[in-house]
Amino acid sequence: MAGTRPEAIKMVPVIQRLQREPERFQVTFCATAQHRQLLDQVLSLFGLTPDLDLDLMREDQTLNELASRLFTEVDRVLTEQKPDWLLVQGDTTTALCCAVAAFHRKISVAHVEAGLRTEDLEAPFPEEMNRRIVDLVSTAAFAPTRRAATSRSFALGARPRMSSGSSSSVRRLQPDSRDRSPARWWA
Repeated sequence: MAGTRPEAIKMVPVIQRLQREPERFQVTFCATAQHRQLLDQVLSLFGLTPDLDLDLMREDQTLNELASRLFTEVDRVLTEQKPDWLLVQGDTTTALCCAVAAFHRKISVAHVEAGLRTEDLEAPFPEEMNRRIVDLVSTAAFAPTRRAATSRSFALGARPRMSSGSSSSVRRLQPDSRDRSPARWWA
């Protein structure tokens, strides 16, 4: 799942890594287009085309308007696609709404770049609140640093927590070895 340039930059290696093993991972890449032009620039650079494009950006949109559209459209797609996992990155409104929508549908959430904290809900706003909620509803979290993985405020969030150092370590999430069907990953 990606809607912004930073999400795409950090999720492309994860998506490409999972796509290299189609016998193990069935990957569907969904773009929300929270920031249409900036997202498209990155996807074009990496030659990646979304399997689903929700195209939710509107001119002069407020965060609440975007969140309303995200919850509605992501819920619809999650209901249709029925993924086993949903991968989100960072602290955007896209990450927040997608993670909460998946949580409501009892779909496991993996949070890439989890655990970063300022301890101040006002700075950055609204990103600090977004990242706390995403961590809280996540099933697994990939923190970019050991410090992020062990932060006090992160302790209430996802299990298991892993210090990944980069988004490429998502390969640590393996499907159950007894289950021979491919895991359905939704990024």
